[in-house]
Amino acid sequence: MSGHGYDSGRLNLPFVGISTFGKRPYVEDWSRIEADAAILGAPFDFGTQFRPGARFGPRAVREASTLFSFGHAGAYDHEDDRTYLGPETRIVDLGDADIVHTDTETSHANIETGVRAILDARALPVVIGGDHSVNIPCIRAFEGRGDIHILQIDAHLDFVDTRHGVRHGHGNPMRRAAEQPYVTGLSQLGIRNVSSTAREGYDAARAMGSDILSVRQVRKLGTEAVLARIPKGARLYLTIDIDGFCPSIAPGTGTPSHGGFLYYEVLELLQGAARAHEIVGLDLVEVAPDYDPSGSTAILAAQLLLNTLGFIFDARKAGG
Repeated sequence: MSGHGYDSGRLNLPFVGISTFGKRPYVEDWSRIEADAAILGAPFDFGTQFRPGARFGPRAVREASTLFSFGHAGAYDHEDDRTYLGPETRIVDLGDADIVHTDTETSHANIETGVRAILDARALPVVIGGDHSVNIPCIRAFEGRGDIHILQIDAHLDFVDTRHGVRHGHGNPMRRAAEQPYVTGLSQLGIRNVSSTAREGYDAARAMGSDILSVRQVRKLGTEAVLARIPKGARLYLTIDIDGFCPSIAPGTGTPSHGGFLYYEVLELLQGAARAHEIVGLDLVEVAPDYDPSGSTAILAAQLLLNTLGFIFDARKAGG
């Protein structure tokens, strides 16, 4: 044990210290990012159509992530016989993009600036929302950086074009993404029940390159068959709406939808995607902690992000 620093220095328990993501170093200067992955908070929720509160998502997920801040020697997984996120994987926390209240365009531009800074530093952008509209500036930041395919975990299609002039709310992001010439397609998983997108939105999504599967369809096909539908060799951007999960395990969100995924269903999809594809970025959105006094939604989000990062960097290590 002494080799891991337990016998000297601080024990640094989860409830001690400043809540950066996973207790990783904070980098205030976005022109000096030296890391494999960089966390950016996007505490914006003016795109919500029902219950607000996702602006507090980044703070809650960071606090929850301290539970998994192993700190000394990475995280050993006995099922995979792998140690994930060891000291060789450099993760930093950039804090939050500045949000200007009621000003969607400025707030989104500030988020885009942060994601561009991460990409310029050749690090993996990991954005914590915020509502799903924050995906719009995340995808904009990939302009001129090669083709990407989007893998979405969500209860809702988010393919609304315009309603009452609104083009950049949390019902629009996948439509805005599909319009980009460098987005070659979308795999939209977990879409179910009564959707916020009308039938013509589904028709438009399929015409613009979407593969849409409900939770029941994903379960019937199985993980391997679902992953086989993603184009081979595609560079993947992951966007995870916490309402893709069943609200029995993730009640802390603005638009809960029963019949959602359980933890391992999503984890195994993301692990398979990380093994088969280059993951170029990810966001996790719509955690609204005030609707979940237990804090389990934020813990789920933090655990999913850390495990996914572990899979991504383990696959990179194995591949190169």
